[in-house]
Amino acid sequence: MVRILDKAAVQPRRRFNLANSFTIRRAPGRSRLATIRIRIPSRNSQPNRVELVATVGVRGITGIAQILFRIFRDGREIFNTLQGIESTGSEQNYAVTFQAIDRNVRAGTHIYTVTAENRTANTRADVVGPVTFSGLAVKTRTRT
Repeated sequence: MVRILDKAAVQPRRRFNLANSFTIRRAPGRSRLATIRIRIPSRNSQPNRVELVATVGVRGITGIAQILFRIFRDGREIFNTLQGIESTGSEQNYAVTFQAIDRNVRAGTHIYTVTAENRTANTRADVVGPVTFSGLAVKTRTRT
């Protein structure tokens, strides 16, 4: 059995929309996509895990962009994944979904942020939606 400690979810973009798109910044710059707060109570909350899931709608504009998605807890990177995004003449629209698990998070309120950055010169990829980000903190069983 697990016990739910906290949960949070945001959906800054609800649907695919070319008219409301924005370009993913070129590394070392980053585009902030979504932020949530998760509270771990100070009493009887160890061991625990925070399960994080993000979905980002992306469209390739030029070349084959390599998009690095990162998740931060309190400004410190805890997860990343790299996704190639093709453009004209091939597949253009992607819904990229990824999951991260943050284990044994200390008590307190934590800020989780998901970002994207384009790692490939002379390419372009845009966030076109949807964008969702959710977190579920649970107390897990102790090992015997």
